[in-house]
Amino acid sequence: MQFKVYTDVKTFYHDTYPILMRHEAQNLIPLGNIIIGNDGRDTHDWRDPANWFMATVSEGGDIKLTAVMTPPHNLTLYATDNHFDHNAIACLLAQLPDSIPGVMTEKSLALAFAELYTQVHKMQYKTTMNQRIYELTAVNPNVPTPGSLRLLRDEDMCFFPYWLGDFTCDVEFDSNTVSSDDTHYRYRIAKKNIYVLEIDNTPVSMACTNREMQTVCGVALVYTPPYFRGRGYASSCVAQLSQLILSRGFKRCVLYTDLANPTSNSIYQKIGYSPICDSLELKFV
Repeated sequence: MQFKVYTDVKTFYHDTYPILMRHEAQNLIPLGNIIIGNDGRDTHDWRDPANWFMATVSEGGDIKLTAVMTPPHNLTLYATDNHFDHNAIACLLAQLPDSIPGVMTEKSLALAFAELYTQVHKMQYKTTMNQRIYELTAVNPNVPTPGSLRLLRDEDMCFFPYWLGDFTCDVEFDSNTVSSDDTHYRYRIAKKNIYVLEIDNTPVSMACTNREMQTVCGVALVYTPPYFRGRGYASSCVAQLSQLILSRGFKRCVLYTDLANPTSNSIYQKIGYSPICDSLELKFV
């Protein structure tokens, strides 16, 4: 096995992009990251590739394992064609940085990597998210879609920081903290990829597009305040946004769900999303 670490994101992009594209929807996160890095126009926060860890493990000139980590986020992995080799994992492990916070990838690969990593480092791992990756090629026309969808805008600063804080709290099981520094919130608004569902001119739900690729676009940041839940607003928001994505020429929409939340999984399937694989987010402790 041959290990190669990269310091130039463009070279890493050139070597790994066609391999990751073999499972474009599954590799939404690593593909999205290396596209951002290769483009080089956005280095906000974690997006500066100068701080990334990028590596491949090859055999006979063929890449068997691709790894990328954008601190402070977890390591993401892809075993080419989803056939992982324990020798490739061991080769990567011997060259990793001193410590990594965790790993997020397809379920079987995540478990194989975590077992070996924690054995070597005398650690344990715990599951922070048991995920399922879904894709959609057509929106179910029978899903009710009340309200109208619009882009998040500057005047939404009156509620957006609180919604974003609540969403993060729900996902990371942490306390909701809203910063007095509005830089991060203004950055998110300026990206023009967050959409709000309005009912009678009142914002009731939100979702965003992310990681636009050749044929796939992601859907994320799906949030409805507790006092608006149970009325079909999240379904309408995601259905309308998914249709908007398809109308722009993308063939598929992709989103991640938490399997611990059966309600959201049911909602997405009714809209037209179908599961493609399971993914684990594991933390090393």
